[in-house]
Amino acid sequence: MRYIRRERWVVSRVAKQVPTTCMRCAVGCGHVHLGSDTAYGLDAVRGDPSHPVNNGLACGRGIRESADPDGSWLTRPLVRENGELRQTSWSDALSRAGDAISDAMADDPDEVAVLGSGQQTNEAAYALGKLARGGIGTRHYDANTTLCMASAVTAYYRAFGSDAPPPTYDDIPEAETHLVWGANPAVAHPVMFRWIRQSADDGDLVVVDPVETKTAGVADDQVAIDPGGDLALAQAILGHLVETDRVDEAFVEEHTEGFDRVIDELPPVEEAASEAGVTLDEVEKLASLLDAPTLVYWGMGVNQSVRGTATAGALVNLCLASGNFGPGSGPFSLTGQANSMGTRVVSSKGTWPGHRPFEHPDHRRTVAEAWDVPVSRLPDDNGPGPVGMFESSPSVVWTVATNPLAGFPDATAAREVLDDSFLVVQDAFRSETVELADVVLPAATWGESEGTTMNMERTVSRVRPATETPPGVRQDLDIIADVAARVAPGLLPRPSVSPSELFDEFAALTEGTDADCSGLSYTRLDGERAVRWPAPDPTSEGGYRYYDDADGESDDPTWSFPTASGKAQFSALSGSSLPEPADESYPLTLTTGREADGYNTGVRTRSDTPDQPVARAHPDTIDAHRDAVVDPEGDRRTTVVSRRASVPATLDPDDAVPPGLVWLSIHHPMTNRLTSPAVDPQSNEPNFKQCAVRLEHPETTAASDRLAAEVSD
Repeated sequence: MRYIRRERWVVSRVAKQVPTTCMRCAVGCGHVHLGSDTAYGLDAVRGDPSHPVNNGLACGRGIRESADPDGSWLTRPLVRENGELRQTSWSDALSRAGDAISDAMADDPDEVAVLGSGQQTNEAAYALGKLARGGIGTRHYDANTTLCMASAVTAYYRAFGSDAPPPTYDDIPEAETHLVWGANPAVAHPVMFRWIRQSADDGDLVVVDPVETKTAGVADDQVAIDPGGDLALAQAILGHLVETDRVDEAFVEEHTEGFDRVIDELPPVEEAASEAGVTLDEVEKLASLLDAPTLVYWGMGVNQSVRGTATAGALVNLCLASGNFGPGSGPFSLTGQANSMGTRVVSSKGTWPGHRPFEHPDHRRTVAEAWDVPVSRLPDDNGPGPVGMFESSPSVVWTVATNPLAGFPDATAAREVLDDSFLVVQDAFRSETVELADVVLPAATWGESEGTTMNMERTVSRVRPATETPPGVRQDLDIIADVAARVAPGLLPRPSVSPSELFDEFAALTEGTDADCSGLSYTRLDGERAVRWPAPDPTSEGGYRYYDDADGESDDPTWSFPTASGKAQFSALSGSSLPEPADESYPLTLTTGREADGYNTGVRTRSDTPDQPVARAHPDTIDAHRDAVVDPEGDRRTTVVSRRASVPATLDPDDAVPPGLVWLSIHHPMTNRLTSPAVDPQSNEPNFKQCAVRLEHPETTAASDRLAAEVSD
């Protein structure tokens, strides 16, 4: 309950059960929250049996983290004076933030960098994007997408002309094969994984991953590729499909383009398999899976790479070539943060609302007219992504529900940028980024917020407060509107802002687009609980995309893709070279992954700054590097060193991690001090999943640090 973590403000009211949506991950489960009748906070959380997404199912983590998160709450606005954060009034904090943004705007709008998050409601994300793009006019804006989903999004656009997975949750029980590639839904999406396992009882569940994840541990089989070998493996499978006459030639001929070019540029199957670190038998095994209706799921293990877009496109190629397109099959990217889909549709990050193309002059005019701002104020491209944004050293950085000091690659360099900027942090919990802030704006969180969210299968549902907030805390939407009143008067309503009115504004702006939500309203969502877009009128909703089989009995359903030709496009991207292969100086490869109880950078699931991270490594790896380990048979302390930083760690011997690989949690705030800032050339998504490291004895690291300090002095 909130009052446990903040202060014991006592209220007198009658508790009520409130239907809402879990914001723990992007599955989008319906919850019922019971507010406390004596204090701020939630007394109970359970799954909502009337919600069409989950029908009452809920995971323990979503329940725990909604009812009683472990993070350190923010309860009052803070400002930095004499190097320290101190409490202040909302008026003072907002004035300081507004003055800093206004001064930077007067010099150059791109001097202001704005970072949103998949934790915002659609309404707050829409308002933040409207202010960033239409009020401030900055190119330097991101809404979480580029750190996790941009490669999948770019691949979808290249293949189909629009964003979002073609399949839905309805296709999971219809699939006979479930191929999970570079993802761990047993940890990241427990409710969805239950559906996958149930469907696989009568079929196959196969995992492609270098590490034996929790998902791989219960799968029928695992193909353990080398880190970074995903693209080569997908190419090997496609080449093998061609060689063994498994291509669905009728589907390819009638509904796709570019197949011949892709085939002409494929490497030999044996060569690609060798690059991926797999055998030809394993290539055959994976190719044979595609003979049955197959859903191909992928996650951050594919996206967070300099080859992310190329690999995601290669997985789409496999679905198209094998005819695994349509109900019960297809390419299904798995989203991490709860409202990552919503930010892509509403926030004006990669596209204007409704996925309107950013560079298209007619769509720019439509948005400018709707917002009543000059077209010239709108940026003419969607910006360089977070890494490029920080490389420009903006003078003001405003973060909303995100923690770049821990979540950005090469986090030490990110710290330098934040140190040199005027930093405004809007969040519900203390974080590493908060500790650097010049202004801190405490925001409401799950169970306290009003609005909507979108899950990974395009379903929109309501988020409702079951409790009030303490007097020092405000809704994200109202905070954004208050900043807007200071830097772009008239752009947004003055607080308190009606979420439903802002939802109607956003929905109207999507009319006629690929992500049409104009048929949605709070009234409809209150009645139906959840509706999947496109929903162009008050009674329709989307199903499998690009596919029309109205009576469900057609032998030749109609396919229509929003591409120039109306056909799906094969991807011929070759992919970039990996930025940091292991070498003599850095002989090991670092990869990162999710912990079952972790949440993003941990601000919601830890009460204090955690101790040094635990690095999982194969016993043979530890033994081979025992000179770098304090007490190899005991507490196994070491230092993990990359070309950017060194991080103290405790080694955990784990046979699930292959020799030569070191695994660190993405949720630990030290992990990204090590990772590379290299990005995918198409999506700008960072290469979080692979960089070269070595293990070093802590005494050696300490001596090196002392020498570096002496040289600096």
